[in-house]
Amino acid sequence: MNKPQSFFHLHLISDATGETLLAAGRAAAAQYKDARAIEHIYPLIRTERQLRKVLEEIDETPGIVLYTVVDQELAGILDTRCASMGLPCVSVLEPVLTVFQSYLGTPAGRRVGAQHVLDADYFRRIDALNFTMEHDDGQLPADIEEADVVLIGISRTSKTPTSIYLANRGIKTANVPIVLGVPIAESIVYAKRPLVVGLVATAERISHIRQNRLMGSSVGYDSQSYVDRTVIAQELAYARQICARHGWPMIDVSRRSIEETAAAIVALRGKAR
Repeated sequence: MNKPQSFFHLHLISDATGETLLAAGRAAAAQYKDARAIEHIYPLIRTERQLRKVLEEIDETPGIVLYTVVDQELAGILDTRCASMGLPCVSVLEPVLTVFQSYLGTPAGRRVGAQHVLDADYFRRIDALNFTMEHDDGQLPADIEEADVVLIGISRTSKTPTSIYLANRGIKTANVPIVLGVPIAESIVYAKRPLVVGLVATAERISHIRQNRLMGSSVGYDSQSYVDRTVIAQELAYARQICARHGWPMIDVSRRSIEETAAAIVALRGKAR
């Protein structure tokens, strides 16, 4: 018998965008399948006045408090007030900074939003995102040689979201659809620079995703064959043949998250170098 799902409030306070904090909070909350977090996100909290307003909201909806605030005076106010309310309050970065300080022998600079500085790495990610958006769904095949990664696969194998995730890590990614009976473009076959990876899944998984898509719009699709598992199995077999013929690695995304698929691709890049 399944337990009824419970709910709790999760307050996430950051002096920057809150992306790091949100990822950490969700990773921890995901370990508790019978409890769902109601997220309260407070980004760009950099003054005592802002923090006081946040604390008022926490007082109204008590719960777990996680924060990434490098200003130690603000952090102290937060810790003290949460202690008086009897609420758990944890600095997500502080234990990590302590380890860095111990190993490097020098304290952290305590720069707010330091991970978002406009350096060369930032512009590399922006360049990768622009490239990836321009090369979505087989667009601009002529300059595919400029890509770091090319993802190929039949419809609904998560090519686009995986490409965008990789681009956020600075990896220029193009994605190209495989259509049953249509040869893969020669520009991909003869490309020297990019790593070409085939994405596949089970026919059942793809059929389910396609059915959900057709609920929104069926324009441009033969709905019967689009979701037919026999036809999908033929598409997948064709995709596998193409990858096998050219020696391109394949990743089964049936039970993988976008993050897991991207991590596998990054690992393949490391081996290919």
